[in-house]
Amino acid sequence: MTAVDEPEPASRERGRLLRYVGGKIGGGLVSLFLVTVLGFFLFRVMPGDPVRTMTRGAPMTDDQIAALRERFGLDQPLWKQFLDYLAALGHGDLGTSYTYSRPVSELILERIGPTLLLAGTATVLAIGLGLWMGSRAAWKHGGAFDKTATSAALTLWSVPTFWLGLILLMALGVGFGPIPGLFPVGGISSPDVAPGVLPHVLDVAHHMVLPTLTMVAVIYAEYLMVMRSSLLEEMGEDYLTTARAKGLREDLVRGRHAVPNALLPAVTLIFLRLGLVVAGAITVETVYSWPGIGLLTFEALRVPDLPLLQGVFLVLAGSVVVMNVLADLLYRVLDPRVRES
Repeated sequence: MTAVDEPEPASRERGRLLRYVGGKIGGGLVSLFLVTVLGFFLFRVMPGDPVRTMTRGAPMTDDQIAALRERFGLDQPLWKQFLDYLAALGHGDLGTSYTYSRPVSELILERIGPTLLLAGTATVLAIGLGLWMGSRAAWKHGGAFDKTATSAALTLWSVPTFWLGLILLMALGVGFGPIPGLFPVGGISSPDVAPGVLPHVLDVAHHMVLPTLTMVAVIYAEYLMVMRSSLLEEMGEDYLTTARAKGLREDLVRGRHAVPNALLPAVTLIFLRLGLVVAGAITVETVYSWPGIGLLTFEALRVPDLPLLQGVFLVLAGSVVVMNVLADLLYRVLDPRVRES
């Protein structure tokens, strides 16, 4: 091989990398466009008249109703509304909420913080609990811990989130019989909390217990099952036999060799689920009146507030698309087999 030919492998590798990254980002952009189209037309076929709902109980003439339709652009043909929506979206304008008479982007920015706090805390706890329990269950598969942990995880995984939330709300929030409620039943803070940073943080943490517990109970099972399955596949590999032959203790064989190699599917799942966890907070936030994106979506559905629904749908679905692209890119970094393809 000549000196001129030496850079070719590196050049080919860069070319493969650029094609891979470009393909994933391009696919993500196409998905975002399809999400935009779906979000617009999906809420247009929902039953209900936004203008009639907003003016319910108020004496309105037909001319006033028509003026409101014209103000919101609902008197235009559907294709014209769609083109106007795309044009506004190109300038970063998500529209103005029918209900709040405020820009949709402002409303989403106000509510995204509580949702990220709740979903982020629940996700971290669910990942830690699921991976730890999954690795333990797999290492002692067939034992009492494996059977108990797997059965409990599958049971909670199959329970509807809203039902579990209501049960926890009644049992630990409202209380029953002589046992009083232990946690607040709704909201993010108490109106009579003492001034100061620490009392406010403790009050928010107190309000977070029930919604966080509900989300963790539902989502940790997926991490447990993936980690358990992945580690079971690794346990028969030759490198573990070699590690044992060198005299390593079982906990070191598991912690240093088996678990790191079994983490790849779990890490991919974590990124894939991050966007879905935020979207899945809608039910929990509604049950506990948590002032986040989920509760905002529920309030918008009752009108229906079309611009607000479109904006929230675009943000939630867009987060799923972005996380999917990041998961694909991370998979290439972690798995040599993907880099060689």
